[in-house]
Formats: sequence, C-alpha cells, structure tokens
Amino acid sequence: FWDFLILFFCLPVVIFNEITKKRLLGDISCRIVPFMEVSSLGVTTFSLCALGIDRFHAATSPQASTRPIEQCQSIIAKLAVIWVGSMTLSVPELLLWQLAQDTSPVSGVVSEFCTMKPSPKLPESIYSLVLTYQNARMWWYFGCYFCLPVLFTVSCQLVTRRIRGTDKKSECRGAKHGQCEGHLNCTIIALTVIYGLCATPENVCNIVAAYMSPDMSKQTLDLLNLINQFFLFFKCSVTPVLLLCLCRPLGQAFMDCCCCCCEGCGPDTTSSESSADSKLKTEMSSSIFFDKPRETPPPLLALGTPC
Repeated sequence: FWDFLILFFCLPVVIFNEITKKRLLGDISCRIVPFMEVSSLGVTTFSLCALGIDRFHAATSPQASTRPIEQCQSIIAKLAVIWVGSMTLSVPELLLWQLAQDTSPVSGVVSEFCTMKPSPKLPESIYSLVLTYQNARMWWYFGCYFCLPVLFTVSCQLVTRRIRGTDKKSECRGAKHGQCEGHLNCTIIALTVIYGLCATPENVCNIVAAYMSPDMSKQTLDLLNLINQFFLFFKCSVTPVLLLCLCRPLGQAFMDCCCCCCEGCGPDTTSSESSADSKLKTEMSSSIFFDKPRETPPPLLALGTPC
C-alpha cells in the first residue's frame, strides 16, 4: 500500500517537475515527497526485519507445524508500529527541504527546484536539530535504511538454516511444511535482494554528492537525484508484483478479488459454484503458508453465497 502511495503521489510530481521545471503544489510537494520517500524506506526496512524475526520464531518453535495463526489484532499492531515508527523517523524531512528558484543565464527561464536547506524561521533548538540531521543524513541513510535490513535478513536466514539443519537430525518435519517454509524464505530473500539492488545506487550517489559536491555542477547533482528517484520508483513497482508471484496464496486471492470485482456478484448458480470452489481452494492453499494444521477439512460454502 505504501508503494502504491509513492507511485500515485510522488511519481507524477517528479515527472511534472522534470518536464515543466515547475514544482507541482509548490513548497508542499518539496516537503511531502521526501517525507513519503524516506518513510517508504523505513516501512520496507522494518517490515523486512519483522519478517526475519517471524521466520526465526517459526524455525525455533518447539512445535513449528502446530504453531497457531497469529491474530489479526497482533498483525495490525505490528503494522502500526512499523508505519508510525517510519513516519516519526522521517519528520525531519518536512523541516529540511524548501522550494527555491533559479534563473537560467542563457534563456532567462525561471525554474523551480527543491533544496536541502532548513528554514531560518525555525526555533533555535529545532533548527540545530535539523542541521545535525542534515549533517548525519548520509550515514543515517546508509546505516539504518541499507545495512540494517540487509544484515538483519542475512543473519536471520543463516541462523534459521543452521537451526533447521540441526533439527533435521533429531526430528523429521513434514515435507509440505518444509516446502512452505522454503517458499516463504525465498520470498523474503527476493524482497531483500530487490531492495538492496535498488538502494545501492542511492547510497553511492549520496556519498559522492556529500564529498564531491563542491566540484560537481548543478546539472550533475540533479542527474544523480533523478537516478535515485528512478530506482525508488522501480523498487515500488517491482516489489508488489514479486510478492504476488512468489506468494501463491496471496496472488491467487488477489486474482480472485479482481475477477469478483469485474464479473460482479450475481445470484447465478454457476458463478456461485465457481466462487465457492475458488474460495475453498484459496483457503486450503493459503493454509499451507501458515504454521497451523487442519484437523478437519473446511466446510463447503453453500450455493448462492455472496462473493
């Protein structure tokens, strides 16, 4: 959902600015766009860490195959912590950026751009904190939004594989359960690889711009910033597709919802039978992606049940 917000709001603003050299929504977009982009990095970072912890708990559980499904309230609480924490850490971005104008010496056209410069109208204490954040922003990016998710995911995967290697000698897990765990681990690794590949150019550009900015022209800095934007939008576009392709029950549920919205929910017997059959298959297939065995098969849905 956060990737969708980035593509829906930030992408049109960046494209409009590149074409017209005018900033859509003015100073508001100069503050909101960096805030949403940094929040997106935080959401991805902490989500990957939470998924790594979940896989570690699944591997170290004494009875992994009978571990109950996590309650919806618990999942919503974790998501709230991830989102609120990410947006809280991104608040300095709202105070760091502001709109500036530049006149071309050749054509005389006035172009608008966003500059990283705290407003002098801020209170002295807040102004000093924003300046401190600006000076440490590059290494904060590199440490929190790149090293943390990559190292955390790799460490959790290595520990999980080691624990499973020792468990195989003492107890035999079900083949289906082990296959599902493997699918989940591959999904997390793929998400981490995509995130790492897309975040690497941004960190390299930030380091280059921090240490070589006096010797670089404004056009070069703008080009580096555009490259960072491209990789961010690429990550936001690829991640949902990758997740739907690798996680089969989620992809099947998504396709069922799309088909349901397109075809409508009529009382037709054939459609109700196919809907009931698809719901039953989705429920049975999604159950293998959770650590909860079904003692009895789920009851068949009655004919004519709304989609």
